[in-house]
Amino acid sequence: MPHGDWFILMGVGGGFIVLGLIGLFWGRHEEKSYFEALANRPDLREFVSHWPERPQPGALRTGGWIAVILGVLMLVVGIIFWLTAGS
Repeated sequence: MPHGDWFILMGVGGGFIVLGLIGLFWGRHEEKSYFEALANRPDLREFVSHWPERPQPGALRTGGWIAVILGVLMLVVGIIFWLTAGS
């Protein structure tokens, strides 16, 4: 790997970690607001008919975890390349 390219890999890995954490927190927020909306509606129309549609918090959390895992892997590979480049 050319000199200094591992910093690009580490930067992209860090970006994935940040995006993953944003997805995790956004999913938690969506789930909380969804269940609060259910608690405030006696007829539970939103729960039964799924209208109005909301982003599924489970999908946001799953995507967040995938992005965090990819980011950590890319960061580790970048650090390995950085440390072995001096040899």
